[in-house]
Amino acid sequence: MADPPPPMTSKVSEDPLPLNNTPSDPSARSTGISFGPDPRGDIGPSQAGGIYHTRSITRASFDRRTAGGISQDNGGPSNTSDDVEEGDDWRDKHAKTKQVFRGTTLLWLAYQSIGVIYGDIGTSPLYVYSSTFLEPPTQEDLLQVLSVIIWSLTIMVTVKYVLIILHADNEGEGGTFSCYSLLTRFANITSRDPREEVLVHMERHLSMDMRKPNRTIRDRIERSKFTHGLLKTIGVLAVSMVIADGVLTPAQSVLGAVQGLKVVKPDLSSSAIVGTSCGILIVLFLIQPFGTTKLASAFAPIVIIWLGFNGAFGIYNLVKYDWVVLKAFSPYFAIQFFSQHKTHGWRMLGGILLSFTGVEALFADLGAFSLRAIQLSWMCYAYPCLLLAYIGQAAFISIHPEAFTNPFFNCVPPGMLYPSLVVAVLAAIVASQAMITATFQLTSQIMKLSYCPQVKVVHTSKVFHGQLYVPFLNWILMIGAVLVTAVYSDTTRLGNAYGVCVMFVTFFDTCMVTLVALIVWKLSPFLIFIPWLFFATIDGLYLSSSLNKVPDGAWFTITVSGILAAIFLLWRFGKESQWRAEAEDRFKPTELVRKDQKGHLCLTPKWGGDALSVIRGFGIYFDKTGVMTPAVFTHFVSKFVAIPEVAVFFHLHPVEVPTVSPEERYHVSKFGTIPGCYRLVIKHGFMDEVISPDLAALIYTQVRKAVVRQARERLGLGPKEVGDDLEEEMNDGGGEKNGDTTSTSARTTTTGLAVGPPGSTPGQGGHGLNFRSNVNTRLPVELRDNDLADELAKLDRAFAAKIMYIVGKEQMRVRRSSSIGRRIVLSIFLWIRENTRAKIANLRLAMDRVVEVGFVKEI
Repeated sequence: MADPPPPMTSKVSEDPLPLNNTPSDPSARSTGISFGPDPRGDIGPSQAGGIYHTRSITRASFDRRTAGGISQDNGGPSNTSDDVEEGDDWRDKHAKTKQVFRGTTLLWLAYQSIGVIYGDIGTSPLYVYSSTFLEPPTQEDLLQVLSVIIWSLTIMVTVKYVLIILHADNEGEGGTFSCYSLLTRFANITSRDPREEVLVHMERHLSMDMRKPNRTIRDRIERSKFTHGLLKTIGVLAVSMVIADGVLTPAQSVLGAVQGLKVVKPDLSSSAIVGTSCGILIVLFLIQPFGTTKLASAFAPIVIIWLGFNGAFGIYNLVKYDWVVLKAFSPYFAIQFFSQHKTHGWRMLGGILLSFTGVEALFADLGAFSLRAIQLSWMCYAYPCLLLAYIGQAAFISIHPEAFTNPFFNCVPPGMLYPSLVVAVLAAIVASQAMITATFQLTSQIMKLSYCPQVKVVHTSKVFHGQLYVPFLNWILMIGAVLVTAVYSDTTRLGNAYGVCVMFVTFFDTCMVTLVALIVWKLSPFLIFIPWLFFATIDGLYLSSSLNKVPDGAWFTITVSGILAAIFLLWRFGKESQWRAEAEDRFKPTELVRKDQKGHLCLTPKWGGDALSVIRGFGIYFDKTGVMTPAVFTHFVSKFVAIPEVAVFFHLHPVEVPTVSPEERYHVSKFGTIPGCYRLVIKHGFMDEVISPDLAALIYTQVRKAVVRQARERLGLGPKEVGDDLEEEMNDGGGEKNGDTTSTSARTTTTGLAVGPPGSTPGQGGHGLNFRSNVNTRLPVELRDNDLADELAKLDRAFAAKIMYIVGKEQMRVRRSSSIGRRIVLSIFLWIRENTRAKIANLRLAMDRVVEVGFVKEI
């Protein structure tokens, strides 16, 4: 299997580049290249392709000048930094930054967040009291449980998450794994994919800027391999548990919503309930491709009305029945609950924790919204409505104790049953959106740190960059939710499996954010210890209580999350082994190729020292990293002892912005010790589509334009001089290419200019210039430089002669000396890798131009 270039984002992250070597216009010439308005005028309609913004393809405007620098060839060997390349600062731009919204945009985002985040936690009033009490409660028991609910919402959600944990974001992304990613930027606790290493913004504090206790903690963490593994496992387990809940929550909420119809139709059969639930689940997952913004905008009115009903009903019941329940705001009753009920009260926490299930999604969905939007929507609407809901239900139950079995519908004011039923069913259906969105966010995060095989990620908004959709995961969740619904077929059995993963994740969040406070925020350990102990104690109480559910059904989510975590860790272990095996191929070009005393290229003594033959043609090497020497170039040169006349290392670099401006899209740099060797980096945003009917023509054009521009800068010329029209003529000439032959339709101007390689006779094919003596006065300013003329002639001659797409075909195998356990794990990794990697056929290159260079790596 061929080893293609690195995964590329073209509106879709990690999606193979859609290339087509057949021009869409039959009359288009493969070398007649136009990128929108050119600084020298309108060249013509023919296009070799480029990167278009998906929202305005017809209005795309392309590179007016190649971004970045291009170094001048020194013409001789050197051991300075110029031996590699200049102008490689492309990595410093377009780093991911946190978006900050204000004004009406913030209000709109807060509105959207209500539709996604609070569906799960907002539907808890349907079943909290019925899950907590096994018999009609006394007024004292009711006050105590209400007090625990009030203070759990206040401490666990408002204080812990909304006011503290949401601040521990990693460039706007939330979730336990984002905390781990944040720690990896401030402490050396992990290895990285070489392709991602150059993109990571490390911000490790200087030792002198940290307090001694903080510095000691960081140093011990960095030195301890056990701690590295523990933090890694916690981060992966948290993601796995959220995904497991992403399977369970839709089944639980939709099945519960449909079962609610029994209020008006008691004879509804079990098969009808399951069938209807499965149908609704399928529709719910089918609409996910519409994106977070559209779904949130559609779901927000439902959740807003639902929470409004809960708040209004709460006020009604409080006023009409028993306002004395307001005493539950006193923490005295919560403390009394534990002191009186002891073990029984501890077991009852398994039902009370349902009042804040979904809080983990509040943090995980941070990347889709923003800190201020979530704080605004929770503090100003969701939190007051939920408090009123539980207080109002308690006021009604205090007078009608038997109402605890179905607290919401029994407490509905007269005449509001049917409207409430409709809204409740709709709210329960959309409640699962919080977990679905959270799984998309977390899966994208673990892929960035190579804990998961690369799958397609769709950015669904060009305004809110963190809103994602993962097609593969969406269908997996749909299948899992449908199967769980069909197998369990009852919310009581599903409810036993619910809550354990939530408490594990909240406990993991507490520990991770504590480390963030010590290492990133540099807060004193003495200031952090008491809050950590307080929150960890509450987490421990709820977690230990929820573990009672393991024999009754919670084993399911724990098993699913354990399997997922094992797969993620196995993949990471395999990737780290792969990186170590590939490390020997990461070096500077000067360690591979040098010039001998006669100025001829040859291999360095390490590689045999043989003189290199020059292959006439234009070689395009797919570069996975964009730095150092591509492995495919190393193996090509060392095995064939030859090098193309012109070699270009081609790297596609996705950036965390919707689209890249034309001025910054292309970056060309030149290698000093290898004549005719360049690197082209194309940056593209997640809303860009890479379109290239002829990839070689696109690369040739950008390299050529960079060479000319660099010469202009060296000569101190402006952007346009007399004679530029001739350069325009040169760029617009050409013909279609097939294999190693080129047919060119020569173009002649009134001055007798013919298109062809320098030195050729009129009529010869090519893309350079054949100047007659009577046009010397019209010679472009750029070509008055002899070195530049030679370099352009070399480019034109190579492109006219032959085009080669040179792709690595990497085979990996496990070392024979490895232990049995290691061989099994790595064999599984290689099997997954072989069946998930991008195929060379997906690139749609002209296969008669593709050269595959095979090499083997042992891991």
